[in-house]
Amino acid sequence: MLSSLRKRVDVRRREFITFLAGAAVARPLSLRAEQSSRARRIGVLVNEPWPAVEGFHVGLDELGYSEGEDFLIEYRFAEGDAGRFPGLAAELVGRPVDVIVTGGTPATLAALKVTSSIPIVMSAGDPVGAGLVASLARPGGNVTGLSSQTAGGEEKRLELLKELRPSLSRVAVLSNPTNPYSVIAVERARRGAAALDLSLDVAEVSAVSELDMAFRAMREKSADAALVIADPFLAHERALVATLLVEHRLPSISAYHECAVAGGLMAYMTSYYDIFRREAIFIDKIFEGAKPGDLPIEQATKFEFVINLKTAKALGLDVPPSLLVHANRLIE
Repeated sequence: MLSSLRKRVDVRRREFITFLAGAAVARPLSLRAEQSSRARRIGVLVNEPWPAVEGFHVGLDELGYSEGEDFLIEYRFAEGDAGRFPGLAAELVGRPVDVIVTGGTPATLAALKVTSSIPIVMSAGDPVGAGLVASLARPGGNVTGLSSQTAGGEEKRLELLKELRPSLSRVAVLSNPTNPYSVIAVERARRGAAALDLSLDVAEVSAVSELDMAFRAMREKSADAALVIADPFLAHERALVATLLVEHRLPSISAYHECAVAGGLMAYMTSYYDIFRREAIFIDKIFEGAKPGDLPIEQATKFEFVINLKTAKALGLDVPPSLLVHANRLIE
């Protein structure tokens, strides 16, 4: 079953990534010939070329920077394999770049391991808990940026699942144990589950070959719904995970808009477009001479809630009006 599903979603995923990667990379590549001697080189180290990354370009444009004249961007995408981040980070350092923009805890950790001098502007779920910075007020070292997840993010997602299905009693948590942030998020989910009187079962998965076993475990423990933790691998395999969730009749909620678009039922998350847009402000301050370690970490301020009504119909669910009115986007 998993093999046939994998083939179906791989085709859609390749088309999606090819389109976005082309859109994201074409502009900087076309400008290489016009690059002036004063243009700064920015390395962007993220999981995938999602549309939200365009917020970074918009932020720089708003600050008066001109691509090709003031800056040039070098992209590196791990495409779901966090093990690639160290090598990709080393490539950026070897270019060399003047600053590195990272998306997520694994990417930021990889950048930190290969440079202690190049400024890093990151977005990560829990920068202090993951050991990325000393404190939010004074991060220290060569890292600054934004905290992309709030302390109550997993609790909020569980609350939304409970509102969707008031009889909810047991939730399966799909998590990648190799991601330091996932470990933190699971502990937060445990606290949220206790407050809502929910039983929580963690299904750990870090490879496609482990998905069948994870879903069997969910079925054996009679899970009523699933919480998908933010992680590069799980995000990259979002279409496959969404298909399996529907086939196992599990309403779900995740931390990425793209997961709901791919067929997951709901997503509650930081506005990553806004995160990337605000990262440009840090870049500007660093270009003006500020030390990254002196720039306080900022918290996410904008959040989005997405419901996939097509998936709700496939699961035979009636979404309560109280959820519909609060959704920023309904996928029909």
